[in-house]
Amino acid sequence: MTIALWCVLIAALLPYVATGIAKFATDQRYDNRDPRAFLDRQTGMAKRADNAQKNGFEAFPLFAAAVLVAEMLQASQERLDILAIMFVAARVAYLGFYLADLHAARSIAWLIGIVACITIFVLAA
Repeated sequence: MTIALWCVLIAALLPYVATGIAKFATDQRYDNRDPRAFLDRQTGMAKRADNAQKNGFEAFPLFAAAVLVAEMLQASQERLDILAIMFVAARVAYLGFYLADLHAARSIAWLIGIVACITIFVLAA
């Protein structure tokens, strides 16, 4: 399996890391009977982690599609791997910046991730 495909797996799992942080970064006891309502009531870092996991699930389909199209069309594997790593690194940074409440840095990390996805599609063209 290629590095880019491993990055798809990593990117798919990152939102769950944020979900775990959201559930346990609070002094309230986690309510597994109604987890969505529990997360909706959170504030501070727990709320930011919940928002980060939602954005992670939103960003993932574009990245996965880009990598799969590039793999299918046999784009340069070395460049694809670099761009996939760049996306994952940007998403890890995005999560860290979101948790730290660094909104400008978070936006830059988000932009880097989107640019990586678009570049992967262009690479495949």
